[in-house]
Amino acid sequence: MFNPDSAQFIGMGSDDAQVNQLLKYLQHQPPEVLTRVAQSVSGEIKQIISQNVQGLIGVLPSEGFNVQVTTDRENLAGLLASAMMTGYFLRQMEQRMELEASLSGVSALDGDADDDLSDLDA
Repeated sequence: MFNPDSAQFIGMGSDDAQVNQLLKYLQHQPPEVLTRVAQSVSGEIKQIISQNVQGLIGVLPSEGFNVQVTTDRENLAGLLASAMMTGYFLRQMEQRMELEASLSGVSALDGDADDDLSDLDA
């Protein structure tokens, strides 16, 4: 798993890196690149992922309950993978939303330029 504070992958043995080419690639990236990517996630995405994980685990009010969750390694890995995939999906949708908004601004500017040109023709 990637720790954005130390810009390192933790808990991954060398056997895993030999099997997983993507992990091997990521482990050879400069820490600055990994940190920049990890920090590019918006607070909105972090909030959605947090709510998703809490929904999967189950949330009780902390003031009335002391909740402890017990699981095995495989189920925890599945939960983390789900949260990560949700994060990737949400980031892609956020980028799409930003691109659409940017393109809307460009097309609005083009429309204004067309209106200005038609005023000149009249």
